[in-house]
Amino acid sequence: MTHIIFIDGEAGTTGLDVLRRLEARGDLELILLGDRRRDVEARREALNSADAVILCLPDEAAIDAVAMIDNPAVRVIDASTAYRVDPAWTYGFAEMKAGQGAKIAGATRVSNPGCYPTGFIGLVRPLVSAGIIPAGWPVTVNAVSGYSGGGKAKIAEFEAAPGSSPGVTKSGAYRAYGLSLTHKHVPEMTLHAGLERPVLFAPAVGAYRQGMLVEVPLHLGPLPRSPSVEVVHGALAEAYADCRFVEVVELETTEAMTGIDPEGLNGTNTMRLHVFGDRGGEQVRLVALLDNLGKGASGAAVQNLNLMLGLDEETGLE
Repeated sequence: MTHIIFIDGEAGTTGLDVLRRLEARGDLELILLGDRRRDVEARREALNSADAVILCLPDEAAIDAVAMIDNPAVRVIDASTAYRVDPAWTYGFAEMKAGQGAKIAGATRVSNPGCYPTGFIGLVRPLVSAGIIPAGWPVTVNAVSGYSGGGKAKIAEFEAAPGSSPGVTKSGAYRAYGLSLTHKHVPEMTLHAGLERPVLFAPAVGAYRQGMLVEVPLHLGPLPRSPSVEVVHGALAEAYADCRFVEVVELETTEAMTGIDPEGLNGTNTMRLHVFGDRGGEQVRLVALLDNLGKGASGAAVQNLNLMLGLDEETGLE
């Protein structure tokens, strides 16, 4: 059976990557508007004639697109932040908890997670669920992403000028941002991690195109029952034991590591979780490695599409 798919916003960073992942598949037929993508009636027709729609648009445009869909059979995946805390939409992080993949499979409206929240929720939610981190605990997350996470404007800002040396960009090597502590990902992180207190989020962008590290530092001593490094690692390993796209690195491996390359999983839909810490100590650094354009965006969208169409979860993501 061939499924008809429409990517609304195919010319954007995420849309282009979704298109790249889908266009070679023989089980899908893509609606491509090309020069007609700004034609409202052409978009309306495409939105209502597809089996599934993937919205790769800014928030307001995504809301407008959803309002244009009057065919109840159309299934929607939205990659913007517009619906990520909306209880009427299913959150599209299949590995977030047991049964989430089945919930996505049965949904007609799915909100694709943000890249930073995917790493943060992946690290923290299992620990909240296990009672290791209380829901009211103050949690900090530090993260760095490649500049592609900011879309075309950020890419243009960071891309090197013609003739410049490799790695030299217009905007320097590294920049902290979100300094007002009101980043749009905070509600999403807080809600889906199961926390009651807003997360303190410290994001940064590096002078490389894609790939990201998301880090949560924890003092173990003040936590209830003062959990050990092994207990924290065990909770994560148990939570993701049967997951295809989330890996928890063994403690023996992390103990031998001297660094992590944020570009290490580029081009994949895999997220790798690490627990760094002295086994006899009272501190851990939880670190998630993922591709902000893969598991953090287009890869997750394709994974959700597969689930919603009743296909193997890994189709087009091997």
